[in-house]
Amino acid sequence: MSIIYKTLPRKNPQDMAAPEKFYAAVVANGSVDFETLAEQISNQCTVTETDCLAVLNALEQNIVYELKQGRIVRLGKLGNFQVSLSSTGLSTADEVSAQAIKATRILFRPAKKMRNLLKNLSFRKASS
Repeated sequence: MSIIYKTLPRKNPQDMAAPEKFYAAVVANGSVDFETLAEQISNQCTVTETDCLAVLNALEQNIVYELKQGRIVRLGKLGNFQVSLSSTGLSTADEVSAQAIKATRILFRPAKKMRNLLKNLSFRKASS
């Protein structure tokens, strides 16, 4: 299997007068939802699809709960989820408060097995 990519023209945001350059971008090949994953998992083991879906739903709820507590969620060979933030820089430590926080995001750090997957990908250009 190959990952399909297309080419996209992009301007240089630091020099809008510069000519566009072309870059590769992945073309999504669909998506998979919880129900499909639950069905696939149930076909690979003795657990029912309904039980798999219940476990996946509980996993989602618990990941959200733990992230709200400021914890790193470690999912074994999959990777880790963690909340990150960016804030305004201030002159002294005493000036820094919750109001200085500008944005938050969730970081995903893939585990070694997931990172190794990236080393063995093949690519195919989308037909025009």
